[in-house]
Amino acid sequence: MTTFALATPADDVLGTSAARTRSAVLERQIRENPGRFRILTGDRPTGRLHLGHYFGTLHNRVRLQDLGVELFVIIADYQVLTDRDVADHLTEHVEELVLDHLAIGVDPERSTVFTHSAVPALNQLLLPFLSLVSVAELNRNPTVKDEIAHSRQSSVSGLMFTYPVHQAADILFCKANLVPVGQDQLPHLEITRTVARRFNDRYGAVFPEPDALLSDAPLLLGTDGTKMSKSRGNAVALAAGADETARLIKGAKTDSERHISYDPAGRPEVASLLLLAALCQGRAPEAVAADIGSAGAAALKRTVTESVNEYLAPIRARRAEYARDRAYLRRVLREGNERARSVADATLSEVRAAMNSHY
Repeated sequence: MTTFALATPADDVLGTSAARTRSAVLERQIRENPGRFRILTGDRPTGRLHLGHYFGTLHNRVRLQDLGVELFVIIADYQVLTDRDVADHLTEHVEELVLDHLAIGVDPERSTVFTHSAVPALNQLLLPFLSLVSVAELNRNPTVKDEIAHSRQSSVSGLMFTYPVHQAADILFCKANLVPVGQDQLPHLEITRTVARRFNDRYGAVFPEPDALLSDAPLLLGTDGTKMSKSRGNAVALAAGADETARLIKGAKTDSERHISYDPAGRPEVASLLLLAALCQGRAPEAVAADIGSAGAAALKRTVTESVNEYLAPIRARRAEYARDRAYLRRVLREGNERARSVADATLSEVRAAMNSHY
């Protein structure tokens, strides 16, 4: 009888260290030969993307695309239901995600933007993949535990437990060999690697075991000093106008100390604002703090507002231009869905042949 085992918390520390070492190697390989890599990444359409998303993952997607890596961006509409009873305003949110990606520089001629629900063969992979993992493994997944703890539902649906395996289908349907992730997402990717390895061992080599590309994504707090989140109303959306941005930043939490210094541990809210300005200016946060000195929180917020609005101005202009042509948005998504379906159909055909169910 096969025994399944996932990493323990102690192993995770070692796993993170190994992933960082491996990521440095992968970055060198990407620069040398970007064409050997295919990346799967994406978002759930649950609201407008914000600056935390942008500096955390979005700008890295464009960087990798521009280096020549093949990029698949999934709009995970089915996964909206993992922690919600219904998927509200889904069409609107999907179009907003497409707009955000086009505005930041994702090129639909070079990258594939598509939705979960439009690719049946991708979702059909979920069934054989679920047979490769145990209930105990899914129950121990730390990311699933965290999602359940913060769920909006009074009870958790079965979709929450299958979420990591559905993500494995997202990644493996296109045979992605590289997945940009944060440290907290490593357990999800490990399940994907486990699914690929067990499928190959049981049925024959079909799937790559994708590598994690760990990013040093900056931690930006929301305006209330807590985690920046779409649902908490504490984030500056990419779609926000200059006046809305100024209003949100003006209300950001700081502290009573007048001299501005960059101290992430001792002054996290002030440090987060300094980091945001620094990212927009392409400078070190310590340098931004030195410029402000003893001018206080009001000067800090003015600096942040000016920096953010200047940085986002070209992105907002492109977004407004694309928003005027909804037919183009629908065409981008239609063509991306068609491309993803073609890839998924080919992969599912391989899976059926490997499982002797091709009839």
